[in-house]
Amino acid sequence: MPTVAPLDLDGHAIAVAWLNDIPHFALADGVVHRLDHGHKWVEAHDGLLAACPSLDATSLITGGEDGKVAAVGPGGEVKEIARLERKWITSVAAGPQGAVGFASGRVAYVRFADGRQRELEHPRSVEALAFAPKGMRLAVARYNGATLHFPATEGKPAELEWAGAHTGITFSPDGKFLVTTMQENALHGWKLADGKHMRMAGYPAKVKSFSWSVKGRWLATSGAPAAIVWPFQAKDGPMGKAPLELGTRGDTMVTQVSCHPAEEITAIGYADGMILVARFADQKEVLLRRPGKGAITAMAWDEGGRRLAFGSESGESGVVDIAG
Repeated sequence: MPTVAPLDLDGHAIAVAWLNDIPHFALADGVVHRLDHGHKWVEAHDGLLAACPSLDATSLITGGEDGKVAAVGPGGEVKEIARLERKWITSVAAGPQGAVGFASGRVAYVRFADGRQRELEHPRSVEALAFAPKGMRLAVARYNGATLHFPATEGKPAELEWAGAHTGITFSPDGKFLVTTMQENALHGWKLADGKHMRMAGYPAKVKSFSWSVKGRWLATSGAPAAIVWPFQAKDGPMGKAPLELGTRGDTMVTQVSCHPAEEITAIGYADGMILVARFADQKEVLLRRPGKGAITAMAWDEGGRRLAFGSESGESGVVDIAG
């Protein structure tokens, strides 16, 4: 039976991550909590807006209302990476070779490991960032599409157009597809080899969480009373194929998804605080956590895939050990 080690915090969880096998919980008030031989914490920002782990999982990259971009280490050390006076850092992304992407207003920034910084201006506000899995390539979600930059060179960016507001962005793990979440209840995608469009619609709510399966064969998403899982095994991705619907509950929306690091299963978090895990092959479900006080807003598996850290909008957080 799975066991839950609860951690009651007093704020909305923006992100959770495992650094050096230690679970970290980044809250909207700017405090990053960790469970490391007891409950410890550090104030990283005066108001936190975005956070993601570095690619080597040795630090948590954070951006805040104080204009600061920081790296929080597993021992609680906070290192300032960049600062934009009187601006909000609305999104961050971890890149290859120690590069960090961040955005404020209409400008995306890339800070390289050697301290160089590149500014990439856009006509409308930058909504989200993602680095490609190979090479130094940055994708920006914006109004009416996405922009692809090679920030280490001076070349012209590639523009991918699709009408509407694009609010989140992700590359497939093989780098063949780019997918955005939209202000309307849909995803949009592009096959990067030929620019072919992929429209994934029919959601009853906005998609705010997505997660790729271990080999990138599936993309799990929130935004419905089930986890909607699109197949990406074919050369044109999910076009013409129906998604899986996992963990269906008639009355409660899925708010978070997190695919397992080794197996084709996903953790599914709901608006009432419940967490299930479901397997793609046979849709078998296991309850990990009963409903709580608030919607699940962040989840992350440890490297071995045995423990799942979670956070909620009410502050109820913790770690589920699926082996008990």
